[in-house]
Amino acid sequence: MARMLREIEADPGAGFLGVEAWPGRTTMMVQYWRSFEALERYATDPARVHRPAWAAFNRAIGSNGDVGIWHETYRVRPGDYECVYNNMPLFGLAKATRAVPATGRREFAPGRMTAPDAARAR
Repeated sequence: MARMLREIEADPGAGFLGVEAWPGRTTMMVQYWRSFEALERYATDPARVHRPAWAAFNRAIGSNGDVGIWHETYRVRPGDYECVYNNMPLFGLAKATRAVPATGRREFAPGRMTAPDAARAR
């Protein structure tokens, strides 16, 4: 996974926006991509690290029960989400894209969800 992250972080054109990771006995990772199409393009490209690594994983481990994989993909329409951070460093979508202050019309959720520049927050 570290090799994959280095690869996509080094290629701004890949569509990868950022990652949050929690390593340990149970490791969790959330990745942010510009689009599902960018994620799929990376994941299926045989010249990139992911596809050969995934094939090797399936040959070596597959579904034998030694390692569990939890994978979910969510599509989020531009401007149809909100993330609020208070008294903490940038995290998640704000770290992967950009943060805007929750002031004025953005002080409450309905205003944040309808802010005209929400779709441009990158």
